[in-house]
Order: sequence, then structure tokens, then C-alpha cells
Amino acid sequence: MSRALIVHRAGPGVTVQDIGRPGYLAFGLSRGGAADRLALWEGAALLNQPETCAALELAGMGGTFEAREDMRIALTGAPMRATLDGSPLVWNASHTLPAGSKLEVGAAERGSYGYLHLGGGIATPEQLGSRAAHLAARIGAALAEGTQLPVGADTRTDTGLTLDPLPRFDGGTVRLVPSLQTDVFAQAEITRFEATTFRRDTRGNRMGVRLLPDGEGFGTDAGLNILSEVIVPGDVQVTGDGTPFVLLSECQTTGGYPRIGSVLPADLPRVAQARPGAELCFQFVTLDEAVEIERREVERRRALRKATRPLIRDPHDMSDLLSYRLVDGVIAGDEDN
Repeated sequence: MSRALIVHRAGPGVTVQDIGRPGYLAFGLSRGGAADRLALWEGAALLNQPETCAALELAGMGGTFEAREDMRIALTGAPMRATLDGSPLVWNASHTLPAGSKLEVGAAERGSYGYLHLGGGIATPEQLGSRAAHLAARIGAALAEGTQLPVGADTRTDTGLTLDPLPRFDGGTVRLVPSLQTDVFAQAEITRFEATTFRRDTRGNRMGVRLLPDGEGFGTDAGLNILSEVIVPGDVQVTGDGTPFVLLSECQTTGGYPRIGSVLPADLPRVAQARPGAELCFQFVTLDEAVEIERREVERRRALRKATRPLIRDPHDMSDLLSYRLVDGVIAGDEDN
């Protein structure tokens, strides 16, 4: 295994993830895959490779990594402090990871999930058509010290690109559509739900996150007498104490709690990336509005490659050239660059 990434140290939630394995709901297996799927598209744009390539998902904390041969990497998702042999690396950018050098990725500074992408993608064996670890289903596992991950062939050499990520790391407004059980909630409860500010609880994982309202919980006339049926990522279940849970990529496939709505896929990364204490609000949209929002989101993702730009500007265009320190392809400038 000549082309590999060596894991010298890894946080407890570092896993291999891709876009997941749809099509297995009938067998009791949810889609899984990256908690923030948009980050996969951003990494693919920075490395100019398919968004289906598997990457490392860093849940709150990164680790120490070494390449056995020169590789291209990209860093996306929740910003984390990253250094290459002690020199800082810019997040939301692509870089060269020379053979034998040490990449250190620390804790998330904002958001919850960071991503380390490699040119050629991680080439671990596929299981049910995906390389993604699905911890709830015991497919794959969190990475351990000493793991050597095979990396696919990479025919490209370009690095030094950056992009502006969609803001999604500090909470905000989340759009959702009515679900099959929205009508079991009184209109007054739905109106209050939209007017409520929620805080992301400390309890949460890749299955879902708990949201704490700034007032009392939400009840229904039907109580918990709901037949168990199919549920998917984005569904907002309200438990017996009136607390909403937003389901994420590793959610169960059936459930009997009433669903007050379902978060649009375009906004689900905002929920996944909200760190404990972040404030979230909900806004219902119509199905037609949701279709248009998703159409625009698809167009925006497809345009990400054109939205990348060189990390280092042309020196002829840099009036602030003296504020830059250029060492071995690593950039250290002021906070505005």
C-alpha cells in the first residue's frame, strides 16, 4: 500500500464518509454518509474531482495525519485549526501534503463537523455501494491510531484554491415543509413553533440533535398515538415531553413520534453544523417553494468549481504584499486575507 494516509492520532468521531448508501430503507438501513453533505461538494470543487469521493469526517476534533507520498488535500466544513509541520494552513482551501510531513488538525472553532479530503479520495473497500461508516448500523468504525487508509489514484496536481463556504456554522433560520403529522398539532402550536428560538442541546450525534425551546414544549391532541412509519433525515420528531429532535444522516428508518415538519435538504447542514448552544429558528415553506429552493441549491453546488479562486493573488495585484509570509506553500497573512 504505497499510496496511503497514516493516522497517528484521531479524535473519537473521525470516520470515513461519502454521500452515503440510499436505497436500503426497506432493509432497516438509513442513508448515512456525511453529516454535512455540502462540505463534500466544496471539497470536490477545491480538488476538481467527483463529489462521490470519500473523505474524513472530523466530528469536533481532528487528529494527526501523514502521507506516505505527496498528496493533494482540501479542508472544508467546520473551521478547525490546521498546521503542516507547525505552519498554519488556510481552511476552505486546497493544499499539498508532502510525503512524510505531519498534518495536525485541532478542535472545531465554529460548527461541529470538519472534513479532510484527499486527491483521489479514500479507497477503502465499499460495503453496500458506499465507503461511509454507519456507526449506528455497525458498518465501519471510528478511526484508530495506526490506521493506514488507502488513497485512490490522483491524476491532477493543482492546489492553492479557496472558496467562500455557505454560512452554516452558527445556527440561524431553518426552512421546513409540513409532514404527514403536522395537522395533529393545533395551529396555535405550529405558530408558536415558528416563533420560538431553540438552542442546540449538548445531546446529539450523527443520528440527530435535540433542540431546547425558550419556553414550554409542544403537544398534540393525538398525544403519542401515531403509527410507526418511515422516517428520513430532516424529519423533526416531537417526543413525549414536547422536545423536538431533528434527525440526521444515521437516523433510524421508522418511528412513532409525531413529526411537526421536515427540514429541507438544503438547510440540513445548518442543523448538523450547529454546535451546542447555537440558536435555531424554523420557518415553514410550501412544497412549491421548497422545490424551487432545492433547484437553486443544486445549481449553486454545480457552480462551486467556478466559484473557487487562487489562494495566493497575483503579486502584481497585491498592494499588501508585505503583509504575507510565503513559506513552502503555506500562507500566513493578516486575518482579513
